[in-house]
Amino acid sequence: MSATARVLVALLGGAALGIVLSGVQPAFARDMASVAQPIGDLWLHALQMTVVPLVVALVVLGVASTSDAAVSGRTARRAIAVFLVLLCAGAAFAAVFAPLQLSLLPRDPVLIASLREAIGTPVPDAAATGFAARFVTIIPSNVIAAAAQAAMLPLVVCALLFGFALTRVEAQRRRQAVDLFQTLSEVMVVIVRWVLWAAPLGVFALAFSICVKAGVSALSALGWYILAQCTLYLTVTLGLYLVAVFAGGQRLRQFAAGILPAQVIAVSTQSSLATLPAMVESAQNRLGCSPPITALVLPLAVSLFRMTSPVQYIGVSCYIAWIYGVDLSATQLAVGAALAVIISLGSVGLPGQVSLIATNMPVVQAMGLPIAPLGLMLAVEMIPDAFATLGNVTGDLAATTVVARP
Repeated sequence: MSATARVLVALLGGAALGIVLSGVQPAFARDMASVAQPIGDLWLHALQMTVVPLVVALVVLGVASTSDAAVSGRTARRAIAVFLVLLCAGAAFAAVFAPLQLSLLPRDPVLIASLREAIGTPVPDAAATGFAARFVTIIPSNVIAAAAQAAMLPLVVCALLFGFALTRVEAQRRRQAVDLFQTLSEVMVVIVRWVLWAAPLGVFALAFSICVKAGVSALSALGWYILAQCTLYLTVTLGLYLVAVFAGGQRLRQFAAGILPAQVIAVSTQSSLATLPAMVESAQNRLGCSPPITALVLPLAVSLFRMTSPVQYIGVSCYIAWIYGVDLSATQLAVGAALAVIISLGSVGLPGQVSLIATNMPVVQAMGLPIAPLGLMLAVEMIPDAFATLGNVTGDLAATTVVARP
């Protein structure tokens, strides 16, 4: 059984046991939930422990890899510009569309109250109350204190400045520093994998304790999450067709037919890297892109560009706000969107489950929301992930047509 399947079985098992036990022996179920809750919290804390060093490393590596790619020629610079524009557009779209679509879902006050009681009430983020208050915290006066408080936005800004400054130092010293951050990133990923090895236990404990307190409504909330994320991904994917038509000079029917074989492989493998040969074949033989441009842009896209990542980070954060009954301000959404684009540049090489936890946590925390629901989302992410990979592959090919257009 795969790791994802084990986590899903743990989610269903914990939920079923919690619902049944709370119906048969409510007092005993509450006592057991008080034991299970700290186990789930401990697992979440172990995941959270790796976020600060991993995010700093990913941001520095993202700047370094983007800078290295940009110096390789005019086509590479144009491709990076297209990637950044599409990522920003995706993040902006998600910041507007995700709260809107969630507002259309039936919001059950009893469900919200039970979930808040089961998972915990979020602590309001004072820095998110207004633009002025948020603006003065962008530059940390004390980086160590910002790291200790897990203040993600100041940390990311500091890591960005460090990464850009690193491009100005002597090449050998720069390589040494990049190697150091690469090592730090890989070490953190190893630790996250160790923690994810215990994911079935952590998810079982969280699902059991939440379903004891919230009942079957907790599972319905996860169903709404799957629906909301898949809708976001599909809408962005459809928007990429328009990008290929209006910015890439493609005919709609030709583009749709040309990318279909690559899309089928993307959905079946849930891996952009595994779809790369099919993407090259589609771009060259079906979309009319020149081989030299295809050979440069598509591998670069697989290395740097994941179209649905900012969409995922914003969608997850908005969903957490929805289940808690929190109305996100424009400032919070803007901060989350900017942070999502930055983090996505350094997260492409991460494994799926590692990426979900390590890259969503900073955005969720920066928007002043609790991270506890991420453990449950991890268990059902394999369903939205197929649609996310579909969007990523479509984005890679749409971006290639834009770069290849004379």
